[in-house]
Amino acid sequence: MTDSLDWSKIALFEGFSEQWLERARGIFDRLDLPAGSLLIEEGQDGDEMYILVQGRVRVTKSMLLKDMSLPLAVVENPRKVLATLDASRFPLFGEIALIDRDTRSATVAVLEDSQFLRTDRERFFGLMESEPALAAHLLLILAKRFAATIRKGNTELVKLSTALALALSRGT
Repeated sequence: MTDSLDWSKIALFEGFSEQWLERARGIFDRLDLPAGSLLIEEGQDGDEMYILVQGRVRVTKSMLLKDMSLPLAVVENPRKVLATLDASRFPLFGEIALIDRDTRSATVAVLEDSQFLRTDRERFFGLMESEPALAAHLLLILAKRFAATIRKGNTELVKLSTALALALSRGT
């Protein structure tokens, strides 16, 4: 699949010249995972970023903070499904850990046999040294993605805070 893949259709590389596409290809390898595998596990250390190019995955997040416990009756399933994604839009995973080398913020489970493009921090930052203009463009694209995620999270936080305030006001 990656041999016939049109990299210019991947959002991370949209608008790239053929020369930039070729250089970007050089920092990625291919990873094939069977259904039932975990690509990323929440709480684990990581420094790799992935692009789904074939297959389907589910992204989940724990609803409980580390070392937090609640009665089972309160939380039947302590994981929230954030998204179920296929390769049609070439979604990215792991870009936060690629940049900050911190623990994974969600779990990505492989639902059907899948193929990913993979890079790691060493290769990505090596590109920054050898191709600063290209790397700056990639970082700008990732920064825009981070900003959109933060904006969406802020909106969700306001909704949840409002719902909690309403629920508490009705209970008094």
